[in-house]
Amino acid sequence: MAADSAEQFCVAEERSGHCAVVDGNFLYVWGGYVSIEENEVYLPNDELWIYEMDSGLWTMHLMEGELPTSMSGSCGASINGKLYIFGGFDDKGYSNRLYYVNLRTKNGTYRWKKITNFKGQPPTPRDKLSCWVYKDRLIYFGGYGCRKHNELSDCFDVHDAFWEGQIFWGWHNDVHVFDTTAQTWSQPAIRGGDPPQPRAAHTCAVLGNKGYIFGGRVLQTRMNDLHCLNLDAWTWSGRINISGEKPKDRSWHTLTPIGDDRLFLFGGLSSDNVPLSDGWIHSVTTNGWKQLTHLPKSRPRLWHTACLGKEGEVLVFGGSKDDLHFMDTGHCSDLLIFQTQPYSLLRLCLDCIGKNATLLENQIPCLPSKLLQQVLKKITFWAAVNHRQEKKAETERQSQLNT
Repeated sequence: MAADSAEQFCVAEERSGHCAVVDGNFLYVWGGYVSIEENEVYLPNDELWIYEMDSGLWTMHLMEGELPTSMSGSCGASINGKLYIFGGFDDKGYSNRLYYVNLRTKNGTYRWKKITNFKGQPPTPRDKLSCWVYKDRLIYFGGYGCRKHNELSDCFDVHDAFWEGQIFWGWHNDVHVFDTTAQTWSQPAIRGGDPPQPRAAHTCAVLGNKGYIFGGRVLQTRMNDLHCLNLDAWTWSGRINISGEKPKDRSWHTLTPIGDDRLFLFGGLSSDNVPLSDGWIHSVTTNGWKQLTHLPKSRPRLWHTACLGKEGEVLVFGGSKDDLHFMDTGHCSDLLIFQTQPYSLLRLCLDCIGKNATLLENQIPCLPSKLLQQVLKKITFWAAVNHRQEKKAETERQSQLNT
């Protein structure tokens, strides 16, 4: 029984620099890397981990087709049930390839397709960029990567150069659009406003027709500036002046839209190289930040992913609890779930039944069939939560004994 439970309640492998998207009731995770004996090891490129929100269970599916190389720092986004992966870094350097996989497969087969028959010019190779999804378009901003001498421009801050091949490395602040319907790359003409300075390891989020950017790193500087780009008019806001307190400088954080006018910021690495566990909500209506005071201080995360689930939940997966520059060993595999708005009465009832299934075991079979299915998934969800908490506590006890 224990072996079966352990297998049923398994979790996706620990990782940082991965991609994650939500489609329907599922969270999909691909790629990233871990550290093994001080070596960076990329996760298998043919594994897709899927988390079902209702039951709290993970499953792993092998993928087929034109597989991307195993990478970290790729930018993942979903449109109409397809996961798109652009850029990233692998053993051979930076990528500017674009792939997609249909997540709504009818036969359980997940097949990668490399997009090669596109029109236009894709961005130069890079990683740690971010993306807005708007009107079936993928709109990419920034990132760290390489350019040839004849590709240098004002949208690129040079970090280092390899003169023999005339190759330059640095940070970007250019905007590129991939139209998934027309299969076309383009670079929109920015019609006004001051763009953010080049950066990588920043984060993006869309509210309405506005694409927001927060923080990131250029050279040795981490930032806490907020900008937005009008995705119809192609005008930059310039640095948005915030009223009141605001989050500190950071990179490798996440920004998640949680309503028509709110953004949820979590974690990252501070300018003094401290992994962060703070959460903030920005209201576009009031143009202010508000720090969440109830979050645990012991669960910092950086280079994680954050996706909006059902009922305003933000699902944070993976990332590291250590400064990756100095101690690259703290990769995580747990899923942090942040509730950003009150749950519905039905959800509260389902959770109550799921947590108290033993006390209610005689009454549960009497429920209507549709409701019974939801209750059974909630029972599984809380059984999985308890199993993982017990396993974690046992691991910590063993660690203390060994110490």
